[in-house]
Amino acid sequence: MLGVAGEEAGAAVTGVGRTVAGTGGVSGAVGVWSRVPVYEGFRGGLPDVGFGRLGGDAQAELDAWVRAESGGRVPELPLGLDGSEDLVLLGVLALKAAWRTAFPAGATRPEPFTDASGAVRPVPTMRQRIPGAWVWKVRQGRWGSRAVVVELPGAGARAVRVRFVLGAPGRGPADVLPLAWDARREPVEDEAVELALPRFSLRSRFDLRPWLEELGAGGALRPGADFSGLSPEPLLVSRVVQEAVVEVAERGVEAAAVTQVTMVRSAARPRPLERIAFDRPFGVVVLDAEGELPLFAGWRAGVEGPGPDAAP
Repeated sequence: MLGVAGEEAGAAVTGVGRTVAGTGGVSGAVGVWSRVPVYEGFRGGLPDVGFGRLGGDAQAELDAWVRAESGGRVPELPLGLDGSEDLVLLGVLALKAAWRTAFPAGATRPEPFTDASGAVRPVPTMRQRIPGAWVWKVRQGRWGSRAVVVELPGAGARAVRVRFVLGAPGRGPADVLPLAWDARREPVEDEAVELALPRFSLRSRFDLRPWLEELGAGGALRPGADFSGLSPEPLLVSRVVQEAVVEVAERGVEAAAVTQVTMVRSAARPRPLERIAFDRPFGVVVLDAEGELPLFAGWRAGVEGPGPDAAP
């Protein structure tokens, strides 16, 4: 936890983890494996974190842990081990949620999608009539055009909220994704709308070291880093990477993310319905049951390949 010091950090980690786990369909796990001594007080302050020893077969052991905790969505460690690691921290966030109202499988058929480069290709597109209350618009900029936000709720108690955001043509993820939780909503007039949404999968891998620098935690990456509350050995963060996958289909949404931190010494009246077609680059955000905490965020820029930018 960045920006939280001392004994408060352990309580913050535990509290956040239990809040996330209280969302329907979401599970998470954190584990630490080390070759160096870890203080008992550090372990005791993190009751929901597992601790283990980095042994000779660490790669296979940690690959199996990642595969099991992510439900097979991430099959192995984002980064392979080379034997130089003194401590490895792994965090997994997994989601499997059914839609409150599934898309009819027989209604899915190819429709054109214009990707970020301007190329037009057919993609499998799901269709469903949804309540107008699940749709709203947000103005982009003071005098800008309006983006469309569609929220598809999950089934069951405390289910996740999945929001799809369609911005003005040419707008990128930095402009569009934050509109998923923008409070300036303009409701649509129709009681129902026709939704056309591509069936898609996003997979990405990020080096998070530059993000730590931006967050003011760059000192953890260099000799002299202070991890004295963790171990008597001097440690620094050598590698930080996150792999994430989000899959959206007729019956629901599934997602998983694995973060790996490696240390070395020195998430009304009947009339034609408005049709909302996600037929160009768009964003997707998975939020908790209250619609306040983004668990996953992604950007669908194209229609082929692994797809960029799915991150928790």
